[in-house]
Amino acid sequence: MTIYTVPSGVLRANNYLLTQDGKSAVLIDCGGTEPLNFAAEKGMKIEYVLLTHGHFDHIGGCAATQAAGAKIGCCKDEVELIGGEGNLGRQMGVNVTPFQVDFTFKDGDSFELCGIPFFVIATPGHTPGGVCFLCKDSLFTGDTLFLESVGRTDFYGGNQSALIASVKKLFAISGDKTVYPGHDETTTLEHERKYNPYAQ
Repeated sequence: MTIYTVPSGVLRANNYLLTQDGKSAVLIDCGGTEPLNFAAEKGMKIEYVLLTHGHFDHIGGCAATQAAGAKIGCCKDEVELIGGEGNLGRQMGVNVTPFQVDFTFKDGDSFELCGIPFFVIATPGHTPGGVCFLCKDSLFTGDTLFLESVGRTDFYGGNQSALIASVKKLFAISGDKTVYPGHDETTTLEHERKYNPYAQ
């Protein structure tokens, strides 16, 4: 499996393009059209978009990517936020073109897309329906877990105690994993267990 990091959207959020065969791809988060263009340059087609959560900087390119043929999935508890004021687009002066959620999932679900296995971990706190995706030895954490930090909880639907519980849930995953966050640098679970102040 190959993982490409493609910053996109107005806040340059990290979007991750995953491919097993170099032709079909799964995109984790879609802040703008940059991943769509990147995939085309690489000769790949984005078949699916998996959303960690529904804030504008992670969904801004969904409409265009869906129009190009991708199916979009999110946690069932995040659908309302994605299509409403909770996506924060209007408050931040960013227009989010509406799109349809094609499928939903919940905590503990596992599925295979484009030959790649995914396991869903519900991690509410930054948003009510935020999730992380465990994919082999890679953990895609959206805005739940960052390098030595965690996501904000002062937005609509945020809950600090829920977020801390979610982070500790991630720390309880066995072994070490490479952590791919929604912003900033890649890290590892072992590093975060040792140095993230929210691990205490």
